[in-house]
Amino acid sequence: MAAGEPHHLPEVAFEDRSRLVEGVRAYGLIVAMWLRSTMAYRASFVMTTLGNFMVTAFDFVTIMLMFAHVDALGGYALPEIALLYGASATAFGLSDLLLGSMDRLGRRVRDGTFDTLLVRPVPVLAQVAADRFALRRLGRVTQGLLVFGYALVTLDIAWTPLKVLMLPLMVLSGAAIFGAVFVAGAAFQFFAQDAAEVQSSFTYGGTTLLQYPPSIFAKDLVRGVTFVVPLAFVSWLPALYVLDRDYPLGLPEWAAFLPPLVAGLCWVLAGLAWRAGLRAYRSTGS
Repeated sequence: MAAGEPHHLPEVAFEDRSRLVEGVRAYGLIVAMWLRSTMAYRASFVMTTLGNFMVTAFDFVTIMLMFAHVDALGGYALPEIALLYGASATAFGLSDLLLGSMDRLGRRVRDGTFDTLLVRPVPVLAQVAADRFALRRLGRVTQGLLVFGYALVTLDIAWTPLKVLMLPLMVLSGAAIFGAVFVAGAAFQFFAQDAAEVQSSFTYGGTTLLQYPPSIFAKDLVRGVTFVVPLAFVSWLPALYVLDRDYPLGLPEWAAFLPPLVAGLCWVLAGLAWRAGLRAYRSTGS
């Protein structure tokens, strides 16, 4: 090893940590700015938050209406599906609250306003993620938590310490997995520029998929959301562990404890995709 090389890696690691801290700080400052703007019109904020709550609530109302005509869906009763729904909706709601603005990136690339982010002494990812931070998205999180609470109250679960631990684990890890999908989708827009719908199919479409049991879907689709875009680790696997249900595809029992590792891997890949997209970006010249 060349002289001085052992000192290079710690310096790089320190630089990465400093940039991460700088990005989090910048994100917080931008969010605080948008919160002050939002709170200047509190009546509007309350109405839009309630509207967000009601719109998302209709999804679960649809499921309840379905169960007015059937006793089970794919072998799952209403409270069991409520657990799947509540876990995925809460996880996605948190991710959408923190990173939902990432889908605006394609529009910025097309109209040239992305260039203004590049000249600021702030990490670009932090700026894009915090852009137009919408506190009204708390309505989705609240609705998901209410359904989640309903499921936990009505289900007869044989609780163990690991099952109790699994509840916050799947919500936080699920939010992290969805967040990585948001970032990877935004990175794809550097190349496609008009791909917000593609990103939404994996984020909004993904949470809708996870609200239903895996038993009603084709095995090829289940394989895809397990091994390709690992959304199954958001709620299916940890929730099925809590419910003492068989896992799809004959996965081992310990697979339910993988969401934090899967989330970490997803963020590594999303980070690499983001850097590649940023390097490939070419200004519109406007």
